[in-house]
Amino acid sequence: MAGRLYLCATPIGNLEDMTFRVLRTLKEVDLIAAEDTRNSIKLLNHFEIRTPMTSYHEYNKIEKAKYLIAQLQEGKNIAVITDAGTPGISDPGEELVRMAYEAGIEVSSLPGACAAITALTMSGKPTRRFCFEAFLPTDKKERSQVLEELKTETRTTIIYEAPHRLVKTLKELLEELGERKLTVLRELTKKHETALLTTLTEAIDYYTQTEPKGECVLVLEGVDAHELAEQEQQSWLAISLSEHMERYLSQGMDKKEAMKAVAADRGVSKREIYQQLLEEQE
Repeated sequence: MAGRLYLCATPIGNLEDMTFRVLRTLKEVDLIAAEDTRNSIKLLNHFEIRTPMTSYHEYNKIEKAKYLIAQLQEGKNIAVITDAGTPGISDPGEELVRMAYEAGIEVSSLPGACAAITALTMSGKPTRRFCFEAFLPTDKKERSQVLEELKTETRTTIIYEAPHRLVKTLKELLEELGERKLTVLRELTKKHETALLTTLTEAIDYYTQTEPKGECVLVLEGVDAHELAEQEQQSWLAISLSEHMERYLSQGMDKKEAMKAVAADRGVSKREIYQQLLEEQE
């Protein structure tokens, strides 16, 4: 009978955030797969956990996953832990989960600390709808694409960043997105935890003068949906009605469909568009 894969959330700073269920599971499983064994051994020693440990990280996530799957298929129970927080969030755990399901292995996620959710709930920003970007891509093309999407993102956005790159990222966000309100959260759950409710401009000024320390989470306010709709409408009104129609007709729409789409873009009725087109023809 195959074993089970357990995704075990570990503290993001404060060891008191370790759950009883995770402690019990880490002691009972046959093997612990850790993102960084040198870091995780401190955690295991603190809680007197003697379970064997192996490394599972970004650079061995495929080959090591095959080994772990084989162990699971032999009946061993395996727990996955990351350096901090919930496995599968901004780390290679998602690859192992996918492969486990493909192999018919049962997977359980043991909830606990997660920097993204912790930051969101104490950010003072809207929490009903949000998106998580983790660390922005290092690849220039991918990074540019993500920033382009964020220009019209109406949901609250969560971004991770290292302290030595914080100012550079804040400047890039200001340049690409324009002024936005945000909360900069540092040292979450630790003694020197801080939440700075500010704007991109103010945050750049502050952290240029005050060196940021500790891992940072940026919680960025989304674009106002009504303002975004108005901006889009104004951009359509800047072109002629015939040019606007031609854009949809060239996409294969018939005249009625194109008129309906144009009317929606311009915030008027289809009848008005029809009337204006007649006047242009005359």
